[in-house]
Amino acid sequence: MTGPETSFSTRRADGESDLAACFQVRKDVFVGEQNVPEEIEYDAYDTTAVHVVAVAADGTALGTGRLLHGEDAAGKTGGDPAVGSLGRLAVTGRARGLGVGAALVRAIEAEARGLGLTAVDLHAQTHALGFYERLGYTAYGPEFPDAGIPHRAMRRAL
Repeated sequence: MTGPETSFSTRRADGESDLAACFQVRKDVFVGEQNVPEEIEYDAYDTTAVHVVAVAADGTALGTGRLLHGEDAAGKTGGDPAVGSLGRLAVTGRARGLGVGAALVRAIEAEARGLGLTAVDLHAQTHALGFYERLGYTAYGPEFPDAGIPHRAMRRAL
């Protein structure tokens, strides 16, 4: 793929327009492509999570992800307050294969370090295990369904 979408940057989502872009990417990918019910895609954690966004040079949102920390992450990380929870990682169809997903993971990890966290957990769709393994994550525990999609828990020390 060539064009402006090959040049992108990642940043912490700042303000309502960035959050709207994050939510639109999630709607397009999870609700539109993967048939996740919209009523479970968005939750109370969206108000307290750290959101990151990847944007093309022209400002178009290409991907997003979020980091839960503190009490919000406890239920997903085994209760360890030093572990954050990466989730809702989504990349638009036109931007897949360009490194956007990996850049978003690294941006979330940087946010986690900034919060003093020592590790990041995530729940990976099983088809994406190899992607996360290449980024240093290790799977643990059994496979489980989330929104009808098979997942595995993974962790990476920071």
